[in-house]
Amino acid sequence: MTRRPLTLRIGIALQLIGASILMFGSAAWADPAAHYREKCAQCHGADRLGDTGPALIPQTLRRMGGPKIANMILQGRPPTEMPAFADQISAEDANLLAVFLKTPLERIPPWGEDQIQASRTFNEDYVAVEAPVWPSDPKNITLVVETDVHYISVLDGDSFEVLTRFEAPFAVHGAPKLSPDGRYVYVMSRDGWVQKYDLWALREIGRVRAGLNSRNIAISHDGKWLAVANYLPGTLTILSSEDLSFAAIHQINGKDGTPSRVSAVYTTPPRESFILALKDVPEIWEVFYGAKPPFYGFVHDYRDEGPPRETKSFPMRRITTRGLLDDFYFDPTYEYVLGASGNGDGGAVIDLVIGQTVADLELPGRPRLGSAVTWKQDGRTLIATPHLKDNTVSVIDAKSWKTVKRIKTQGPGFFMRSHQNSPHLWGDVFFGPNKDVVHLIDKKSLEIAHTLRPVPGAAVGHIEFTHDGSHALVSVWEDDGAVIVYDAKTLEEVTRLPMRKPLGKYNIGNRLGQ
Repeated sequence: MTRRPLTLRIGIALQLIGASILMFGSAAWADPAAHYREKCAQCHGADRLGDTGPALIPQTLRRMGGPKIANMILQGRPPTEMPAFADQISAEDANLLAVFLKTPLERIPPWGEDQIQASRTFNEDYVAVEAPVWPSDPKNITLVVETDVHYISVLDGDSFEVLTRFEAPFAVHGAPKLSPDGRYVYVMSRDGWVQKYDLWALREIGRVRAGLNSRNIAISHDGKWLAVANYLPGTLTILSSEDLSFAAIHQINGKDGTPSRVSAVYTTPPRESFILALKDVPEIWEVFYGAKPPFYGFVHDYRDEGPPRETKSFPMRRITTRGLLDDFYFDPTYEYVLGASGNGDGGAVIDLVIGQTVADLELPGRPRLGSAVTWKQDGRTLIATPHLKDNTVSVIDAKSWKTVKRIKTQGPGFFMRSHQNSPHLWGDVFFGPNKDVVHLIDKKSLEIAHTLRPVPGAAVGHIEFTHDGSHALVSVWEDDGAVIVYDAKTLEEVTRLPMRKPLGKYNIGNRLGQ
């Protein structure tokens, strides 16, 4: 007799337990799978592999016990789009659904070179142009992502006129990435689709699905390669930016063989490499895309499984860390990476040159390092980060790695932004009763200088500046939301552009550092 795989046997056992609970404890639904189809599939996919919401399978829920999952079903998950179902689902039914969601899938579809190549589609109507079809300053174009309707607006940063509004992949996740000349933008969705769009022609070029459940995308500093961080399968996919063709896949397994999801991927231009944050193993991976990566005794040449073929090699290096680190920020030299765990307090500083942890960070309250800001003040480099579970902004000295100031705020924050021409750090208060607050922190005094309430009672966040820093754009993250433009000096409102949950805003010149 053929013996079923262990994960499948566990899944069947969990289903039987759930069925028993249903039979003897509740008559609300005969099958939690039917309830999933009715309430959850629209956002999380019919196959539970993710859509607008993340995949709901053990691989993505491994750190959440049944009670936590049930509570999330009932109470929702601010600040995400996950709504509360307490008025539609009983606590008992939520527990049954949690059991179902922790049941392993019988099969996770493979997603490698063949599937990726087969998914590529191109716009037959696309025609390249020799110059932009609009007269605006190319460095002052700003992209605005409307999360609920899955559209991106192309905004003139001088006139604040919307030049066009194009359809993006379903459920955009992570910041769009730009070619070095700012002409092409690459947009990634939660379900792994990567879109290439020509900002000069204002036309989509094509799309490819690089994974089944993805987190973010990075582009090499020379604009040749795209790296896609995947939860499912646990891989790093590398694509050619020119035609979105497959280049390589790294299967992510720790030194002990433990498979891991990739939380994020970043580009380190001076090192000509991608840095991977891993969700499930205490390691950092560095994947080199340059012609000659630095020599390390533990670098090895990796190619996807299969016979040798004519393709570029992407050598990989592992760095062992003291704990799980899945949220990163780099110092201006890219020699050091600051890492924090999404499940704990504090963090660590890793020297990428020697591949070792060189300092611990005192950052209680789950720092949001991905939104940190760097600036120079009185001869020293400072780094400020908001916190997801504490009403503070922490300021770190980038030489001693000590926390030099903890600034009290009106609530936990998510996004922080500044500009070299601005005297302030602009940070939101994205969680809690004061979600309508934006703090302006003086870079010299490290005190809150101003507090704005753009729309009382509405969630606001994600600040972006125009290329010259003269104006700050703030998102009102509501169904009837808007992008509010402020004069960055007088703090007077200049204009208001109605949009639906316009969370992300990305100025071309600022993002390219030009």
